[in-house]
Amino acid sequence: METMMGLINLEHEHHYFHELTYFRNGASIPFAGRYRLIDFPLSNMGNSGVEEIAIFTSSKYRSLMDHLETGENWGMGRLNGGLFILPPDWNDPSDISKGDLRFFHNNRDYFNRGKSSHVLVSGGQFISNTDYQDAFKFHLEREADVTLLSSRQESLCAEHESCLRIGKDESGWVTQITNDLNNPELFTGVYIIKKELLMRLVDDCIAHNKEHFFVNGIKENLSDLKVQTYENKEYGVFINSIESYYKHNMNLLNEDNYRAMFYKRPFVRTKIGSQPPAKYLANASVKQSILANGCLIDGNVEGSVLFRGVSVAAGATVKNSIIMQRCTIEEGVHLENVILDKDVHVKANQNLIGSPEKPYIVAKRNVL
Repeated sequence: METMMGLINLEHEHHYFHELTYFRNGASIPFAGRYRLIDFPLSNMGNSGVEEIAIFTSSKYRSLMDHLETGENWGMGRLNGGLFILPPDWNDPSDISKGDLRFFHNNRDYFNRGKSSHVLVSGGQFISNTDYQDAFKFHLEREADVTLLSSRQESLCAEHESCLRIGKDESGWVTQITNDLNNPELFTGVYIIKKELLMRLVDDCIAHNKEHFFVNGIKENLSDLKVQTYENKEYGVFINSIESYYKHNMNLLNEDNYRAMFYKRPFVRTKIGSQPPAKYLANASVKQSILANGCLIDGNVEGSVLFRGVSVAAGATVKNSIIMQRCTIEEGVHLENVILDKDVHVKANQNLIGSPEKPYIVAKRNVL
């Protein structure tokens, strides 16, 4: 039986999250009230029957490791296989590899020991709830070397500008991978590849002093490879900047979008918390918002996303904002178009106002 092993490669991702990545990498950023961005590719793989998953990460990964622990919350707490977080380990003086090829080279044992014949590769910036088994069946039926998952975006936005675009023929065979900003067929960063081919391309890239596996190993060898494309038709978004992060949190306040992401089985998984339900006191007023467990609300909350353990005092207003874990908002505070990272304390009668295009951001553990 043909199976897949998983790889979440965070090494070459472009992100511009500013204050939100002072103390963590992009995949560790909290999202939608109780999740982190890494939860989505990891859940998709686990829910697709992938039993061993590696994560390539090179910097600020303490928060990532703290969140993922053994991987048990994603079904990865196994005696055989499971979750492998693979930070840099460059101890071979003869190693000439660079870029993400260093990860492939120095963690070759992960691929050699895996019993699967194919590798499902994902980044951390395309957020969806997708079962990849249909794509894998399609990949096997077409006898492709590589299958790229695409997402067709009829309305192109700023977060799409850094995405590669897929050109294909009538049969779905990929003819070109470009940066054509007018092409709505976007590469999601997810692809399936034969494991034997992957390792052969890694060796060839290293031998030729390359540093980016997908670009140098697949994109530059399209004429020699059988590359298919499979369109992801589920609700999915690209998050690679503060603006896209804010926008897509706010978009989840639309019930249709929220249900498309979180009500579809199998569900997106995350680290389990033990907080009590949110508590609404006598002065609380909450409209069109997402509130996680442990919140204590005695003020006004409108059009906002509040994470676990947020406290909003009487007379305070939180509007069109994202408030992360354990933030405290005292009486008389007015927040609008604001992102507060974890453990921020806003003292009484402060006014913080940003705009939807440029939200006001406060880094974690600040007292204002």
